[in-house]
Amino acid sequence: MSGRASITQLALPTGIKKLTNIAVVRLKKHGVRFEIACYKNTVAAWRDKFEKDMDDVVQTTQIYNNVSKGVLAKEEDLMRAFGTTDEKTICRVILDVGEMQVSDKERKLNFDTLFRDVVNVLVDKCVNPETNRPYPPGMIERALRDVHFSVDPMKSAKQQALAALPKLGAVFPIKRAAMRFRRVRIYTGPHTTPFAW
Repeated sequence: MSGRASITQLALPTGIKKLTNIAVVRLKKHGVRFEIACYKNTVAAWRDKFEKDMDDVVQTTQIYNNVSKGVLAKEEDLMRAFGTTDEKTICRVILDVGEMQVSDKERKLNFDTLFRDVVNVLVDKCVNPETNRPYPPGMIERALRDVHFSVDPMKSAKQQALAALPKLGAVFPIKRAAMRFRRVRIYTGPHTTPFAW
């Protein structure tokens, strides 16, 4: 084997996966798509105001038309869409209002987690009116699938559980559990008499 072939092999490694640990945030404005490359787990923290430093969120401040192909956005498009060519300002706008692209596996995982949360809320807050006992999670899950209930990622699990309750009522008897209050005795010291709330 010649030295040249081994150098070529080293220069062109196979099996490298590009764009790992990248979340693409996309914004379409004036008919042009603008994208930035961010770290996966930091975009939500930025939007929730937990992350303050933009350098910890974006991998680069360059604005792309297509991140995966490496096509940079043209300055005239940036000026027309955002009124500036300052990349940090444009990155902030895209981070705040852009749409984050997630993979199919991540989307499915998020939907499954939210579906389980809806099931858990229904198990915790609802009972069988005949026995006054909660239904098992497996039964609630099967019933939700039977009524073709699908989760909405923009709503909380509790909101969706309340929306699913009438649909489940058509399949089997179910009602919201009555709130129960418990008396608690509080002692303020060894020489005081106990009192109940």
